[in-house]
Amino acid sequence: MLNNKIPPLVVVLFFALIMALIAHYSVIDFSAFILYLTVSLVTIGCVFCIAGLVSFRLANTTVNPSKPEQATSLVTSGVYRFSRNPMYVGFVFILLGWGIWLSSLWALLCVAGFIAYLTLFQIIPEERALTQLFGEDYIQYKNKVKRWL
Repeated sequence: MLNNKIPPLVVVLFFALIMALIAHYSVIDFSAFILYLTVSLVTIGCVFCIAGLVSFRLANTTVNPSKPEQATSLVTSGVYRFSRNPMYVGFVFILLGWGIWLSSLWALLCVAGFIAYLTLFQIIPEERALTQLFGEDYIQYKNKVKRWL
């Protein structure tokens, strides 16, 4: 059973709003490359998210993060060779891009809060559920591939 009842996408939007509020009161000019850096980070984030989704769809397993016990197969191919949580990695890149766009160092610090929150309330409970579901296969996968990157 997951500790987190809030879908990760809602958590991303919550942290993005907090970042915008912080940025409103603490603007720092990063450089003329803000747009390029923002677009690059958001694009990388979207690629990670889409690659994770595609891998799940190809394996015919659930993409619902609130019901990991409904997983029908352990996905270890594609982007899952590099990260056990590529969609969450994608969210981090998107929030980093958003923080750069907001030009706020303080808002960027919220990304660390997002990572801590998601790890504690989403990822660790998911890992428990997947260990129960897939046993030794998941433990071996967990030992080979990092949680984030």
